[in-house]
Amino acid sequence: MANKDAVGIEGPHFDVWVERGKIREFARATGSAAPEYLEREDAVIPPTFLATTAFWEPPEGRELFAKIDLDNRRVLHGGQEYVFFGQPPRAGQRLKAHSVVEEIYDKEGRRGGTMTFVVTRTDFSDADGTVVAQARTTIIETGKPATAPADEGS
Repeated sequence: MANKDAVGIEGPHFDVWVERGKIREFARATGSAAPEYLEREDAVIPPTFLATTAFWEPPEGRELFAKIDLDNRRVLHGGQEYVFFGQPPRAGQRLKAHSVVEEIYDKEGRRGGTMTFVVTRTDFSDADGTVVAQARTTIIETGKPATAPADEGS
């Protein structure tokens, strides 16, 4: 069962360098041929590019999730949302990232058992400290560990 006292806990601040080559690699990996991602020196990031910032987060960022105390055998990715306040970041920018546990709540599942939802928000700020984007992630801890499907012939 998730630690509901984790609401409000913050992760470390860390830098994210928006690199042209990484934008291009991400765009190609996701099947995009858009020139604004592939050809420009000041390429704009694809909307879901912010998912790559997990590679930039320092090891102490994992402590945030340890404090939530989820059973990883029962964790599902429930949703991902990105919000941009103005133009998306471009190649050459340095962003400051910072995550916080926004909400933890329970909901009864249709197949029985209580599901716990954990919502985290990561703010991305520019050099002036203005939040230019947010990523919101929803993680679900199911009521029971996943099991192999029952054999329908039995």
